Amino acid sequence: MTRTIAPVALLCSGCFLAPGMRMNEGALKDRAGKSSDPSRFEIKAITPQLLAAQERSRLEAQPPPRKAIEMQPGEYEYRISPHDVLSVIVWEHPELTIPAGEFRSPETTGYRVSSDGNIFFPHVGAVSVAGRTLAEVRELLTGRLAQFVRDPQLQVLVAAYRGKRAQIAGEVVQPSSVPITDVPLRVQDAIALARGLTPEADPAHVTLSRGNEIHQLDLLALYERGDMSQNWILRDGDIVHVPDRSLNKIFVLGEVKKPSSKFMTKGRMTLADAIGDSEGLEPGIANPARIFVFRGRYESPEIYLLDASSPDALLLATQFQLQPRDVVFVSTYDLARFSRVISQILPAVQGIWQTYTIVRYR
Repeated sequence: MTRTIAPVALLCSGCFLAPGMRMNEGALKDRAGKSSDPSRFEIKAITPQLLAAQERSRLEAQPPPRKAIEMQPGEYEYRISPHDVLSVIVWEHPELTIPAGEFRSPETTGYRVSSDGNIFFPHVGAVSVAGRTLAEVRELLTGRLAQFVRDPQLQVLVAAYRGKRAQIAGEVVQPSSVPITDVPLRVQDAIALARGLTPEADPAHVTLSRGNEIHQLDLLALYERGDMSQNWILRDGDIVHVPDRSLNKIFVLGEVKKPSSKFMTKGRMTLADAIGDSEGLEPGIANPARIFVFRGRYESPEIYLLDASSPDALLLATQFQLQPRDVVFVSTYDLARFSRVISQILPAVQGIWQTYTIVRYR
């Protein structure tokens, strides 16, 4: 009798040594008892009420519409910068106008603004133009030329914009320096000039560095909802950085056919998407009543449980929105774990009995 009980006891105790991960709720309660916020360790069932509460929280957490892009396009006016090249035309006075023929473009023969913000103009001498608008420079030159030219008529243009630039970096096809011109340059315009986003880009978390400040821009809101408050007008020295989507991953582990990490599409993925992309649950092994989602830090996790033992509960999975770095874990049936233990122990037991039989009947 003792000989019969011993192997059975060995096999039963082997259930506790079954390989692989499993949800140990007892250990979770122990951690909760040591935590300053035990409520964080509670397992929350995924129900219609939970989904409704989460949707309300999402709507309440949305930031109010941004006040503004600091200036509207109608208020924008380009101001001349050092290193720009100006073209000045004085009508009926070709001697004061640099020829701009086939071999002499205004960009190469125009008036280059020096680093201290001046140009040198005939009869007038040094003129401070940096920080002024084209209209202001035209008025200034007209007034000074009036001493030498009767009723001067001038046109002032920027032949080359070289002074003000914005930098576009990160996940764009061609990271580059983009000139700021007399046409307002928005974030999306700059990205287009950099030949657009790469497949690895995360447009929802673009950063704009301006001086000592860093602003977060959600270009998905611009693309999908037309939120123009995200599309700022750029200034000289701005740096636009488009991050990659490496942080927009979720992890699917446990009893699914293809455990893996997955990139979220445009920062979105439901629990049903994650399970479906993992080719579904392992038949006969996965326990659909024990599908967990772990979120947050190890010290204070949020834990959600989906009981999908009834197929219609998967409709809840289609509405449960995952967040970046979530871990989805599908538990194993206890019977399946027992079967795995048997399959691993049985060869050893058979070997022992064969050895015992050979020795006994030798």
